Amino acid sequence: MTLPPGYGETQPRLVDDRMPVVLVVLDGLGDRPVPDLGGRTPAEAARTPVLDALAARGCSGWHLPFGWGRGPASELAHWVMFGFDDVPFPGRAVLEGLGAGVEVPVGVAVSHTALRSSRVEDGRVWITGRCAPDDEADATALFDALAPVAAAHDVGLLPLGRRGEALLTLPGHDDGSVTDSDPFFEDRHPWLAVQPCTPSAAGTATALTAFLREARATLVGHPVNRRRWGRPPLDVLTTKWSGRRNPLPSFVAQTGVAGAAVTSTGLYRGLAALLGMAARHLAPAPDVGTDLAARLDATRELIAAGAQFVHVHTKATDEAGHTKRPRAKLEVLEAADPGLAGLLDLADHAVVAVTGDHATPSTGGVLHTGDPTPLVVAGPTVRPDPVAAFGEASAAGGWYGHVRAAELLPLLFGHANRPDFLGHRPTPRRTLALPDDPVPMPP
Repeated sequence: MTLPPGYGETQPRLVDDRMPVVLVVLDGLGDRPVPDLGGRTPAEAARTPVLDALAARGCSGWHLPFGWGRGPASELAHWVMFGFDDVPFPGRAVLEGLGAGVEVPVGVAVSHTALRSSRVEDGRVWITGRCAPDDEADATALFDALAPVAAAHDVGLLPLGRRGEALLTLPGHDDGSVTDSDPFFEDRHPWLAVQPCTPSAAGTATALTAFLREARATLVGHPVNRRRWGRPPLDVLTTKWSGRRNPLPSFVAQTGVAGAAVTSTGLYRGLAALLGMAARHLAPAPDVGTDLAARLDATRELIAAGAQFVHVHTKATDEAGHTKRPRAKLEVLEAADPGLAGLLDLADHAVVAVTGDHATPSTGGVLHTGDPTPLVVAGPTVRPDPVAAFGEASAAGGWYGHVRAAELLPLLFGHANRPDFLGHRPTPRRTLALPDDPVPMPP
């Protein structure tokens, strides 16, 4: 359908057929070939008729968020997937704080801190565990004991609502670009020294080190740790994900369209809050298929309320990969598949995509890797390619080829009839899509 030309014009007016975009992220979807699965990945070996139907109907490729060989954390992959690759990342501690309902101050260095157990060997402190489910009372008592130490160092400790975890603030310091003291890879690295990443963060590193060392001395000798009756003492505070909350563009200012998220964890609730996205938070249901079906129901409601981009996330695939049991990941994918059936209907009037934010191999001694994760996109404007099955091997033959995280939203907005027209300048900031609501001139 076309509209007649305007006065003095020869080209027909364009019909407004913009569509919403739905991005489903199966966290840690990518994997490596598993001998016990016949040299296939869990996604290749799993029976996924819904995802196969979506692949047959749409176009596929490999999502390589940061190119070959680089294994990103989820928060960094999502930051770039959401189109913020040209905006400095504030640090995951900021997102975790916002996701827990903490008022994270602007312009102040912050870090995520947690109580951990340890052993001393060869003059180094090795992390051996974290708070167990029944350690909540002890963790609360230990944080109470640390309160005067924190006050003496001008440090804030704001509980995150999870046992033994808090947001650490350093009000006298404005540069949070320091290294982690949490080794993350506990079998390879000890408790780490905090080091500045920039010259202006030297004071932050010094202040944080002084507090962490006195905190350890307090914890080691505390009566709560001396009476834990066979359980390891919680005698170390670790820090990670440090950064600073800064003013930054909202999702709509960065992309041009109103965004929303159906969140499953505090991280994504915090990301939505930071970027000004509408959000529906649903606690994960025990059955991943039921969980995803509920998230797609919430997606429809958000679109009806005005959202033009909706992010849907599940952590279940990533958690299964971290068990290092490939069949567990295969089973999660098979259980998730029927819950995605609603995408087939959504693809009649929206652009829908399914991919992962990184690979979480279900074998080997690695955490996240830069291995490819399948990407499939379907919708009224998507030209189907010959791929008819979901999985890494099938997606390798898809027409999209290799797609980086920064290319994902422009790809989807293009299919949604929302491409950024590079010869047009409706907003001061270059957006990823044709903006829905640029500022009008008063009459």
